[in-house]
Amino acid sequence: MATLVTFHAHPDDECIVTGGVMRKAADEGHRVVLVVATRGEVGEVPEGFLDDGEELWERRVREAHAAAEVLGVKRVEFLGYRDSGMMGEPTNDLPGTFWTASVDEAAERLAAILREESADVLTVYDDYGNYGHPDHIQVHRVGVRAAELAGVPRVYQATTNRDYMRRGIEEAVKRGDIPAEAMPDPDDQRMGKPEAELTAAVDVTAYLDAKRAAMRAHPSQISEDSFFLAMPEEAFRFAFGTEWFIREGQGPGITERDLMAGL
Repeated sequence: MATLVTFHAHPDDECIVTGGVMRKAADEGHRVVLVVATRGEVGEVPEGFLDDGEELWERRVREAHAAAEVLGVKRVEFLGYRDSGMMGEPTNDLPGTFWTASVDEAAERLAAILREESADVLTVYDDYGNYGHPDHIQVHRVGVRAAELAGVPRVYQATTNRDYMRRGIEEAVKRGDIPAEAMPDPDDQRMGKPEAELTAAVDVTAYLDAKRAAMRAHPSQISEDSFFLAMPEEAFRFAFGTEWFIREGQGPGITERDLMAGL
């Protein structure tokens, strides 16, 4: 048995890009730990969604624990920072936000957990935080530094395969499933990484029911009519059936299919 620690910015992030590898590792007998930098205070919910007197962060913390149970997580920890909001928002620079945190100070908080768990594998995000959210970028910076401090042997940057998604949309346009204007701009660098930069692709199609159930455990952020849950099963399988990663020192090309191989 080995220990996988996944580090995320907000409650609900865990199920989107690493939910499959988390459930897979748990089913194979490994220990899975979820660490979340913030409690998602700046999320948005419809009027009347919260109970009287209930704060959004309270709901999101409960949702994180519910999703963690679905994904086989044995321990959930929050680092205690405040959600920074989207890039460029005034909330970025408020006291206590993750974006304004000292990388070394935050990394030591995470490293303490990594040492306690004797973590074998850590997942963070790519250097752009997948899509440029300040807290996601900070997850990359803090996570990489924490792994150095704690001596974690394997660090994977969770990302998306920009070329794979483009090919899928092109095929959907050809079939007439979606309009041509849905085609992504080939010069758009805001989401994921080029396929040539990826080093690991994990087939998680066997765990998609758990992944979707974990998404449903976050109704304050992922509603039934959201992009994630409203898509047909086949489209969901295409979009979320493979989880993509970058590991320094691996490649060139995709050379790994299992983050826990050999452990």
